[in-house]
Amino acid sequence: MATIIGGIGTSHVPTIAMAFDKGKQRDPDWMPLFAGYEPIAAWLAQRRPDVLLFCFNDHATTFFFDRYPTFALGVSDVYPIADEGVGARAIPQLQGHAALSRHIARSLVDDEFDLTIFQDLPLDHGLHSPLTMMWPSKPGWPGRVVPLVVNVLQHPLPSPRRCYKLGKAVGRAIASYPEDLKVAIVGTGGLSHQLIGERAGFNNEAWDLEFLDLIDRDPERLAGMSIEDYMRLGGNEGAEVIMWLVMRGALAPTARKIHQSAYLPMTTTMAVALFE
Repeated sequence: MATIIGGIGTSHVPTIAMAFDKGKQRDPDWMPLFAGYEPIAAWLAQRRPDVLLFCFNDHATTFFFDRYPTFALGVSDVYPIADEGVGARAIPQLQGHAALSRHIARSLVDDEFDLTIFQDLPLDHGLHSPLTMMWPSKPGWPGRVVPLVVNVLQHPLPSPRRCYKLGKAVGRAIASYPEDLKVAIVGTGGLSHQLIGERAGFNNEAWDLEFLDLIDRDPERLAGMSIEDYMRLGGNEGAEVIMWLVMRGALAPTARKIHQSAYLPMTTTMAVALFE
């Protein structure tokens, strides 16, 4: 049977990928960010999951607003790297696990989650920006990914409670897969930031730290909040942290946070947390 061995919550801002690709690991402005991911990379190297199920949002790269799904699940064996306007990153294409993906799709539909199913579509920085901080891409990726795309851009957005329930359904789906696989769940987004409107440039470090505490200690409280609560506290775009609730919902209730890091160098608090 497949087993969920832990979960990771992480920011997915494109500047993380930029810093990695430009080799800024020893740059004083970026060292705190890279240091925060070192325990995650070490945990993944030690535990060696076969699959990372990645919950992220597409940034109008593969899906656009004329057809933007609430929940979309990839079921391919291969996913290209998206060109987001400056050429695709020089990293290998992502390897999927089609059999596990299709099993999860069937299970989620049985659990009354209506999904968009996609194949062979390119994936943007929402997934691979944090991925390269945690998993070595050379000579090739050490495992496979299952991409789960969540709409946090175009209203109406799924509620925090709906995302938490989706995570629980994902957990049940993985637990019922018959092959012996080790799976880690990754939820991405945030933390607090706003890119538009009168509050453009907004951050709320106090809320960021409270969120990082509650996602460990009391995820039910986070699930009970509204999207408007998240926007008020964390900014318009900061509401995307509801994708961390998918990750948290998939984990066993006894899972606990064993590492976290939060760093605010510019527009958003870049954070990463590990649950086991």
